[in-house]
Amino acid sequence: MKLVSESLMSELEHQLKIIHSKTEDPIQYAEQAIKIIITILEKLKTKFLNHQFENKAEEVDFFRNIKPRFAAKLIYYNEIYNIETAKPFGTRKAIRKHYKLELTKLEKYGNENIEFYKYYRTGNNNLDKKYFIRGKHDLRHTLDSFYFQADQRFSTSHDYKVAKILANDNLKVYLESEIAKLDDKQVQSTFKKTQKWTGSKVALIELIYALHAEGVFNNGQSELKEVVKSFESAFGVELGQFHRVFLEIRARKSERTKFLNSLKEKLILRMDDADEI
Repeated sequence: MKLVSESLMSELEHQLKIIHSKTEDPIQYAEQAIKIIITILEKLKTKFLNHQFENKAEEVDFFRNIKPRFAAKLIYYNEIYNIETAKPFGTRKAIRKHYKLELTKLEKYGNENIEFYKYYRTGNNNLDKKYFIRGKHDLRHTLDSFYFQADQRFSTSHDYKVAKILANDNLKVYLESEIAKLDDKQVQSTFKKTQKWTGSKVALIELIYALHAEGVFNNGQSELKEVVKSFESAFGVELGQFHRVFLEIRARKSERTKFLNSLKEKLILRMDDADEI
């Protein structure tokens, strides 16, 4: 069963990779992913029902370690689809609140199932024959309602909980990443509104070359092109063919570092004025 499941997982990962390469829209890739995962899960179920387990340990391994990996992906993409289709139209603040609420739901599920979370994450296996053998459900063990609707031939009392844990871990990463993007956009938007380069582009290019030559970015490891793009983004300016501008600066017959010299003079004047106060 392991070889079959690994082959199906490899097929699934390949299909998901193709989907993500074609679109970055979460609703679109989630919808496509769900269809593929359902198909793969049906193949896994068919193989499983035709398989004769050699012992209970093999059955436990399937429901603790194999099936949940597939089911987790279905839960994950289904949740992304639901989260993104329910995302409010409006400000970044409203969208951020929406994502934060989803994070709270994940935390709530974890708190409601804290004992099993501890059991699973610590690698405990004392109750595996109750949790991961079919027909062994115990109402005292906080079962998900999903279990009672599932095909009992292909489910145990806790394999869904394992899948949920795996999916929630990935959902947490997804939501935190989306929140970070919103926060970053907010910072960039605020920065661009308040700090726009109004000097000459030639002066800025001269400054960038000087700073790059000094090696002040990433311990001198940054490429010049990367630094230029950062300045363009930060100050809302397009520097175009900066290499050509630098050649013109080099070709100056007098005062090649005109802007830097001016900066030095202005800074000294500022210092002198401060001394007089």
